[in-house]
Amino acid sequence: MAFDGLVLNSVVQELKNTLMNGKIQKIYQPSSDEILFSIYANNLSYALTCNSSSNFYSVHLTTSKKENPLVAPNFCMLLRKHLMGYKITNISTINNERIFVMELAGNDDDYKPITKKLIVELMGKHSNILLVNSENIIIDSLKHFHISDGAYRDTIPNAKYILPISNKINISCYKELNLNENNSLTEFFTEHFSGISKNFISYSIEYLGITNILNINNYNTLAKYILDIEDAILQCKVSAEYYNNDYVLIMNNNAKTLQVNLFLDDYYTKKERSEQFLSYRNQLLQFILAKVKKLSKKLNAIDEKLKECENTEKYKLYGELITSYLYKIPDKHISQIELNNYYNNNDIVSIPLDISISPAENAKRYFKKYHKLKNALSIVQSQKNELEKEIDYLESIVYEIQSAKSINDLDEIYDEIEDSFSNSQKQKNKKQVKKKKAKNETKIDPIIYNIDGFKILVGKNNKQNDILTFKMASKEDLWFHVKDIHGSHVILVTNGSMPSQEVINKCASITAYHSKAIQSSNVSVDYTLVKYVKKPKLAKHGMVIYTNQKTITVKPKKETS
Repeated sequence: MAFDGLVLNSVVQELKNTLMNGKIQKIYQPSSDEILFSIYANNLSYALTCNSSSNFYSVHLTTSKKENPLVAPNFCMLLRKHLMGYKITNISTINNERIFVMELAGNDDDYKPITKKLIVELMGKHSNILLVNSENIIIDSLKHFHISDGAYRDTIPNAKYILPISNKINISCYKELNLNENNSLTEFFTEHFSGISKNFISYSIEYLGITNILNINNYNTLAKYILDIEDAILQCKVSAEYYNNDYVLIMNNNAKTLQVNLFLDDYYTKKERSEQFLSYRNQLLQFILAKVKKLSKKLNAIDEKLKECENTEKYKLYGELITSYLYKIPDKHISQIELNNYYNNNDIVSIPLDISISPAENAKRYFKKYHKLKNALSIVQSQKNELEKEIDYLESIVYEIQSAKSINDLDEIYDEIEDSFSNSQKQKNKKQVKKKKAKNETKIDPIIYNIDGFKILVGKNNKQNDILTFKMASKEDLWFHVKDIHGSHVILVTNGSMPSQEVINKCASITAYHSKAIQSSNVSVDYTLVKYVKKPKLAKHGMVIYTNQKTITVKPKKETS
């Protein structure tokens, strides 16, 4: 994480030029680790986010809108009580560490002037947000740490605020250190100087054209460069740029106003959404895969039952032979008997018997088993067909989830899952609001390609596939789908014109690209007119049958216009 002391100093300098004397209008807590302040300053409204999560710890202005809980958490309510209407008198950091301090002035209940400080400590899993009074006594904190629980200090109400322990020094004191040339340049700087990340050191070494070897020349060159960066920060002549899958500060004499704040807002918003997306996607996958596993177990049990049903005729034969030869069978308890099978050249058949019952009763038992399995066979086979359809449908949802690109895509898939697994009461309720939903049913955002003057529409999920095929497409449009593999419905909009074979081939390649066969070299793709695509009664979303199709073999490719 590149949010080091240098970045925080740069944020603070930009905020000083923007928020000083600003008034706190609103306070929100969109998540357990984040506090959002709405501040009115210089005739404009700003949103300042203070995030204390271990993954996204940061302080910066934001334009990102977030949902807030219906009931504000306790710490948010406390901040509202203590800080609403207060003015910002100063913004600073402490000792070049990742400690953000916002000083505020207002009036107490007796309208007497009073000052308070909001302190944000940005230290990984130990990050915290604290409110302290003018005497540095903690009013409250977002996270409570106790000495009794092993913490080195208390961050609880009424405790004295103590700065986090740090053995590092400011870079301005670099001449006071003796070099230990056993370390690399990166290790020495990050171990001894506060507020400097490894990522920034790596960038600086590359920018300065020096090696990562600790010697007096490299040491002095790097230290002076960092001091130059600090001077540039004070003048707001720096900007944040992407580097090494992260970001760093660079000197920029033409830096735009609030460039660092806006960069951080974009960076952390994307990073947070990416993590939310992955978490959401994994939860959906786990849910569906658990369903698949459960149904697969049922399917295995049914296969075992079907194997047993394979012996149906054998049990009938046993019953008939025992009955026919009953007069020859000794009326005593025996475990097995051999009889001639008059249906098959009088071959000898060995028939097991239950010694606890008579031969006649054994015959009755075999007939009973025969009739039971015969009746079960059609039922079990029907159950197997239904289970295979259900598993096939769930595997199509797995494909959808793995192909999703955004939280909105996952929301649509979640809606589909909810529809599929809702109970009968929910289905009743859905019927009541069916008309209301009908108006929005065609409002989808399929993937769109434009190939040689023809528009190609690709469904992102099963519900979109249905809407695309049966509500949006014309009967004379061409419908594409990979053969016997899960994938998207693809519509080639013809507008009454006949596309060339080249366009059809390109559309088939796009269809293969948007399927589970994306990694294959040759994929069979079926296509037909939309009017030949039908949806069976009670079929799941995206499940169709089609006729009059042609099949071509193509290589998956994401065609460009």
